[in-house]
Amino acid sequence: MNFNFKYVVLILAVFAFSCGPKKGIATKKKHEKGKTETVEVKTADTSIDEVEKEDIIKPPSSTDKYIATYAEIAKTEMRKSKIPASITLAQGILESGSGRGRLAVKANNHFGIKCHGWKGAKIYHDDDASQECFRKYRKAESSYEDHSDFLTGRKRYADLFKLKPDDYKGWARGLRAAGYATDRKYPQKLISLIERYELYKYDQEVLGNNDVEIVRVNSGVIRYVIEKGDTLYSLAKRYNTTVEAIKKLNNLSSNDLALGQEIMIPN
Repeated sequence: MNFNFKYVVLILAVFAFSCGPKKGIATKKKHEKGKTETVEVKTADTSIDEVEKEDIIKPPSSTDKYIATYAEIAKTEMRKSKIPASITLAQGILESGSGRGRLAVKANNHFGIKCHGWKGAKIYHDDDASQECFRKYRKAESSYEDHSDFLTGRKRYADLFKLKPDDYKGWARGLRAAGYATDRKYPQKLISLIERYELYKYDQEVLGNNDVEIVRVNSGVIRYVIEKGDTLYSLAKRYNTTVEAIKKLNNLSSNDLALGQEIMIPN
């Protein structure tokens, strides 16, 4: 009778352990006529297997989007005017609030250029004084073109064009010294933006520095800057892919490529 009672207790214990959330193996000792027996009870493993964490890719910030939108325009202006693309982009980011400022949104004015005898459309905006006159453009590209004309057409900026074409620090300090901005920290702000977002790489791309022509984005994609003689066919052959794959990745509707154009290549 005593043995049966212990046996029932053991069965209940086994049942209780089997229903619990514990992981692994539980043991229950049973004594019978001076002998000790260990009963192994396998419990259900309700824990969740650890899953390898995937890299979380953050969506691009407004500044990243701004750079992606206007980098090619800044590079084109550098080829025409010799103004470093890094400086142009940094000024655009700073002056327009990465394209979100009122002048950029309402007037496509990305550089805060005031009227100064401007014959085109105008917009009035509070700046150093109340309701100052600023230039208004039909499209943002025109703002970039006028920025280049503004700097190249005024003698006070002439010394800047004597600097090395990739001397963004000299340009940042020179703009402030020439009176482009009244903010004492203007040069530091431009330099900080250029170095934080690596805008200097666009200067090197224009200058043909081979060290930055090909940049691996990840194990399956390469960012490539088009050189003279490149075609989609030659690139597809070089990187063991197809013309259609390159066009699809870059949303290209034709096979035309521009010198200095940046594209992605599946590798």
